[in-house]
Amino acid sequence: MGSATATHGALSAPSPRAQALLAQVQAFMAAEVLPVEARFRQQLREAAPGHAPPLLAELKAKARALGLWNLFLPGSHGAGLTNLEYAPLAEAMGRVEWASEVFNCSAPDTGNMEVLSLYGTPEQQARWLQPLLDGEIRSAFSMTEPAVASSDATNIQCSITRDGDHYVIHGRKWYSSGAMNAACQLLIVMGKTAPDHPDRHRQQSMILVPRDTPGVTIVRDMQAFGYDHAPGGHPEIVFDNVRVPAANLLLGEGRGFEVAQGRLGPGRIHHCMRLIGCAQRALELMCQRANSRIAFGKPLGEMGSVREDIARSHCEITQARLLTLAAADKMDREGNKAARDLIAAAKIVVPQMAATVIDRAIQIHGAAGVSQDTFLAEAYVYARFIRIGDGPDQVHLAALGKQLLKEFA
Repeated sequence: MGSATATHGALSAPSPRAQALLAQVQAFMAAEVLPVEARFRQQLREAAPGHAPPLLAELKAKARALGLWNLFLPGSHGAGLTNLEYAPLAEAMGRVEWASEVFNCSAPDTGNMEVLSLYGTPEQQARWLQPLLDGEIRSAFSMTEPAVASSDATNIQCSITRDGDHYVIHGRKWYSSGAMNAACQLLIVMGKTAPDHPDRHRQQSMILVPRDTPGVTIVRDMQAFGYDHAPGGHPEIVFDNVRVPAANLLLGEGRGFEVAQGRLGPGRIHHCMRLIGCAQRALELMCQRANSRIAFGKPLGEMGSVREDIARSHCEITQARLLTLAAADKMDREGNKAARDLIAAAKIVVPQMAATVIDRAIQIHGAAGVSQDTFLAEAYVYARFIRIGDGPDQVHLAALGKQLLKEFA
């Protein structure tokens, strides 16, 4: 048996179609997205709470008209790209934090669409998946709770209780990403249907909750390092006697962990792909700053420590990119479950790498690096947040270590 983290053979070359799509996405980012970053931020400040800038709708219409839409989703519902083919596209989108939504490829909708495509009934897909694929609505994922350590999802206390033809939901969630968006119409909620089941991983279920259901109350929007990530946000939500039809349950009672693993694997690797784009852009800005900024009579780039930071950053980005591509390739060849070792490794390595590289870029930019005049401060927050989001580093380290110990026992 080979190493759990070994890859088998060289990575397959992308198809001509995937190469063409990458060129289109890169061209779109250069011509349509990067030039309007400042205008996007200004419109966001002027927009009503929860409402996206008008500019976003214009860009989405342009991208969809070019066929640059739902590129993340394999199979008949999406563009039919493999994970390996999608990775460079996601990296290109990741150069601007909000850009993935332009192509209908943004979290948490990507994960929710994957869940519905994999586990949804035809009725659930017709009601929720198709509008999400069309970009007509947005959605949220409601799993984490403030009162318990949700990195161990067996701790979750939100209750989902059967009552005739309905389920009744009681609980409090927070960091329910996407739920502040005025276009959000669906919450995918994880809770306990069988709290006394002897198998702690069969206690949980996931259920579809329309956001306008009576008893769903948004308490407040949570911030990350002072950023609210409008218009989607990360709100705290109370579910008080929330009644939804029994047909809204996903896959069946006690199968919440199964759904979660199907959702989180691709979601984690997508974050890694986007963060590599963030880090690469930070490196490029670092080089531009080092060439143009004069300090103590010479360009910063002539200082040894600056050159070392730039070289280390390039090495670390390249390593992280290759690890992420290897994970995507293994997902394609052997399935998401078999690739959990490399997915975990990428989730450990990439956010830390991105935060480190972006931090170096901030340092070279000085005061400008922490200001609103560059993308660096917000990019750093994203990278640091993802060291917690979709499972903290420690959970992935523990799971990967356990897997390796078992394999080589």
